[in-house]
Amino acid sequence: MSKKKKIQDYSQDFLKKLLDEMLLCRRFEELTGKKYGLREIVGFCHLYIGQEAVTSGSIGALDLSKDYVLTGYRDHAHALCCGSSPNTLMAELYGKVTGCSRGKGGSMHFFDAKNHMFGGNGIVGGQIPVATGVAFKIRYNKEDGVVLCYFGDGAIHQGAFHESLNLAKIWQLPIVYICENNQYGMGTDYRRVSSVHDFSIMANSYGLTGRRVDNGMDVLEVYEEVKEAVELARKSGEATLLDIRTYRYKGHSMSDPAKYRTKEELQEFKGKDPILTLKSELLEAKIITEDEFKEMDQKCKAVCDAAVNFAKESAEPGLETMYEDILV
Repeated sequence: MSKKKKIQDYSQDFLKKLLDEMLLCRRFEELTGKKYGLREIVGFCHLYIGQEAVTSGSIGALDLSKDYVLTGYRDHAHALCCGSSPNTLMAELYGKVTGCSRGKGGSMHFFDAKNHMFGGNGIVGGQIPVATGVAFKIRYNKEDGVVLCYFGDGAIHQGAFHESLNLAKIWQLPIVYICENNQYGMGTDYRRVSSVHDFSIMANSYGLTGRRVDNGMDVLEVYEEVKEAVELARKSGEATLLDIRTYRYKGHSMSDPAKYRTKEELQEFKGKDPILTLKSELLEAKIITEDEFKEMDQKCKAVCDAAVNFAKESAEPGLETMYEDILV
């Protein structure tokens, strides 16, 4: 099992990149929530606030020139960490033709083929067999890539999850299955609906490696664990299941007031905020100053504000696009 290294063991550029990414994700989501409240953005919307360490740390272990990312409907941060333009992502939320899915997918269906972000999937667990198929493509073509497949604790009991892990073992597929265990499947505590509380042991049923990452609020711990799993997949084609414990500060979706948890629980996890944790470490190590952090934060806010302006100024999809991009 990987262990987090000392802060001095990482390059300063890498550490600043992680902090900048998490800040961008946080400010993007906060602004999205605000615009949703103003009814400028409509439809389903699932915010990622609190879970930023999982995407930033895990995607930081990839080489996106040959690796791939697939996830579920809580997908904004994944696209941002893959390098998707905040402009095209915000335009997608606004349903504009300049959006990453031409305004047809919305919040749950971000997609960026150029940056190897293959969705955003609105069906619970629907991305798991698709990601397994991408890993099969890598194996079949004898490529050097690895797939990261993300899903929530509410999706892990889907039959497609178990079928996919079985095939991943049989065919030796280079894939890392990441359960973003944010404690609640919609409004239900995962312990109420699962016969096992450590999801990583499910890997044993299929002869795969399984590990639990207890501090998924620590971006460097996530990075080390995923890096090890990615290296294993790349070298031997062995899949891994990671149960990464994290927490979302908002409800399941914008329509969820999250009254099923206590204020004390929420405050406890806010004390483990991944952004503030890394910021504190970098300040202590004198890698950044408070002024540099504020400048970084202001830049992220400006990028998100510019994305909203881009979205508002973009055109609606024309009627002629209605039947484009579909098979039948």
